[in-house]
Amino acid sequence: MNDHAKVPDLLATDLYREPNALASSYSRFRVDQRLLLTGHSHQAWPDCALAGQQRAWEDAAELVDDKWERAFAEADKVREGFRRLVGDPDGHYNLAANTHDLLVRFLSALPLAQRPKLVATDGEFHTIRRQFDRLEEENWVEIVRVSADEPDLLAERLSAEVDDRTAAVLVSSVLFQSSRLVPGLDGVMAAAERHGAEFLVDTYHTLNAVPMDLVAEGLANAFVLGGGYKYCQLGEGCCFLRTPPGCTLRPVITGWFAEFDALAEADREPRVAYNAGPWRFAGATYDPTSHYRAADVFDFFVERGLTPELLREVSQHQVGLLTAAFDGLDLDPAILRRDRSVDLSRVGGFLVLTGPRAGEISQALRQHGVFTDSRGPNLRLGPAPYLCDRQLNDAIGLLGETARQVG
Repeated sequence: MNDHAKVPDLLATDLYREPNALASSYSRFRVDQRLLLTGHSHQAWPDCALAGQQRAWEDAAELVDDKWERAFAEADKVREGFRRLVGDPDGHYNLAANTHDLLVRFLSALPLAQRPKLVATDGEFHTIRRQFDRLEEENWVEIVRVSADEPDLLAERLSAEVDDRTAAVLVSSVLFQSSRLVPGLDGVMAAAERHGAEFLVDTYHTLNAVPMDLVAEGLANAFVLGGGYKYCQLGEGCCFLRTPPGCTLRPVITGWFAEFDALAEADREPRVAYNAGPWRFAGATYDPTSHYRAADVFDFFVERGLTPELLREVSQHQVGLLTAAFDGLDLDPAILRRDRSVDLSRVGGFLVLTGPRAGEISQALRQHGVFTDSRGPNLRLGPAPYLCDRQLNDAIGLLGETARQVG
């Protein structure tokens, strides 16, 4: 258990004023002294996370090998936290240090010899993009990548590519380069089910930034990939693969944790056995420290009333403020521009600005204490709930000065 006392739930307006009502809970990251606009990539951790890390060390020192009962209890709290965020109280959640480990286990479970086709977009994060590129180099699979340029058409394009040779469709719910939400994923789910294919949704840029409800969104039978490094503020080492009800896939890449139920059996079957439920895609021995930390952070969010709905309200306000302030700079579009055709309700938790020298601008901003990042020509500004409006306006002011100097 952590030591947080129950405090009144926050209002969105409590986070806009100065001092921001949350900032004092992030003192070790000095969020009131720095302009941390990488919230879409790596948000600050609340101070309570340190207590979780300390508990992990103390349990290891006191209990030695007997620590695992407590460690597994912390992991269960993390699973419950992820279930809560996606509206999936009964789902099975396999945990791992990163999404790539889980993606590889998922791919290894697919019948690729009989169904050699995978369908995705050309806007997927590097976890999927790089692995698919490498598989394609070896001619192990056929990869179909539909254009992510018009996200409103993505669901239709993906569905049209699914056939009886398709093993799985993989797509992000928010595109990491453009911040655009991808609507109509229930239609892709239906197309996959019609052809006997699996459907995986990468929610890493959605989780805790845009409210989710898998059942209401028609995704109860989907695999879901995600993690806590970004908007959940959990730090590294807390990722999950949600498996749909009744999943009987047998991943080839499999750790010994996936046969816990069979370890005590004297006579094992010649066929490799798998646990039921959340352990089917399990790995092996891991460092549980991240789960202790994550459990405390999830508790902190509950205690402060930081629901996905509230965080979305705050995020939309902050992205709107950044957008209006950027427009007020009246920069030459050849230096930096934004897509003015997209309503803010159709973007995730960060603002994308495009220009040929985005990387140089990001580096120059760092010299002024403004933390951003870039992906190719895209400069990404990711606010977070511990930043007040004054900080966001200051960041845009410095962006204007820097862009003019670099441009």
